Amino acid sequence: MGDVALVAAVAGLAAAVLAGRASVDGPAEPGQWVAVVLVPLPLLARRRWPAGTLWAVLAGTLVAEAAGASSPSGVLAPLVGLYTVARHRPPRHLLAPLAVVLVGFVVGTISGVLPWPGMIGATAVVAASVLLGANSRTRQAYLSAVVERAARLERDRDREARLAVADERARIAREMHDIVAHNLAVMVALADGASYAAESERVGSAMRQVSATGRQALDEMRRLVGLLRAGGPGERVPQPGLADLDDLVGQVRAAGVDVTLHADGRPGDWGPGAGLAVYRIAQEALTNVIKHAGPGAHADLRVRYGTDDVEIEVLDDGAGRPARPPTPAGRHGLAGMAERTAPYQGTVDAGPRSGAGWRVRATLHFGPGVAA
Repeated sequence: MGDVALVAAVAGLAAAVLAGRASVDGPAEPGQWVAVVLVPLPLLARRRWPAGTLWAVLAGTLVAEAAGASSPSGVLAPLVGLYTVARHRPPRHLLAPLAVVLVGFVVGTISGVLPWPGMIGATAVVAASVLLGANSRTRQAYLSAVVERAARLERDRDREARLAVADERARIAREMHDIVAHNLAVMVALADGASYAAESERVGSAMRQVSATGRQALDEMRRLVGLLRAGGPGERVPQPGLADLDDLVGQVRAAGVDVTLHADGRPGDWGPGAGLAVYRIAQEALTNVIKHAGPGAHADLRVRYGTDDVEIEVLDDGAGRPARPPTPAGRHGLAGMAERTAPYQGTVDAGPRSGAGWRVRATLHFGPGVAA
C-alpha cells in the first residue's frame, strides 16, 4: 500500500504541475498526460528491485522525451528511484544511473533545452536525493547493528546466568552430598553400635551422639536449603575449615573408628575456600572408612602443610579385611573430591593398600594464579 500511495502521489503532483503549465502555455498534449501516469508505474516494484526500477523509470523518461511527451513525472520519478537505490543498495549500483542522468543534463544544456542555472539546480536536487537515501541506509544499518548487539548481549547474559545457576546448583549438590553422607554414615554407625551394646552403659552415650549428629546434619541442611531460596534472608552459618578437623575426627571416633590426626607444618593464609576444600576431602575420605571398614577399624588422617600447597592423606586398615572395589556411591564421593581439588590444580589418588585397607591422598596447590 505504501508504494501504491507513493506512485499516486508522484502522478498527482505531476498532474498538478502539468495543469498549472496548461493554464499558462496552453493545453497539454495527450501523450504528456499518459506519461504522467506511465512513467512512475515501475516504482511499484522499487523495494523488490531498486536498481531495475530506476532503469525502467529512466527508460520511460527517455522514451517520453523522444516522443515529445515530456512531463513532470520524468523529473519526480527518477528522483524517487535514485533515493530508493541509495537507500537499499550499495553505492556501486548508483554509478551508471548517475552517469546517464548527468550526461542527459549536459546534453540538454548544450542543446539549449536546459539553461545552466537549471542544470546546476537539477544536479543539486539529484545529489540531495542520493545523499538522503545514503543517510537513511547508514542510519538503518546502525540501528540494525545496535539491535543485534543488544540481542547478542541479552543472549550472552542469559547464558551466563544459566551457567551461574548450574554451577551454584552443582556446588550446593556437592555440599549436600558431603554433609548428608558423612552425618548419616556416622548416625548409622552409632545406631549399629547402640544395637550391639544394648542394655549396657554405652547405649545412652551412643544414642546421644546419634542425636547430636542428626541435629548438626539438620542445621547444615537448613542452611543449604536457605541458599536455594530466592534471596530469602536467613542466618549464615560459617563454613567448616581447618580449625574444625579435630571436631571431625571426634565425630568419626564416636562412630567407632579409631582415628589419629597428624598435622605437619603450618597452614598459610589461603582463604576460607581452601580450608573448606581440605575439610570436605578429609570428611569424604573418613566417611568412606566408616561405610566400608566399619567400627573397629583404625585410620590415620595426615595433613601436611607446605609453603603453597597441602597434602591430605587418609589410611585405614580395613579392620583387617581386604579392600573392596568402590561402589557407585563411592565413585561419586571420589568424583566429589576431584571436584574439590580441581580449582587448586590438585590431584586425588585413591586405591587399596597391600593386604588390607584403603588409601586416599589429595594435593592442593595455592601458588600464584590459583583460585583461593
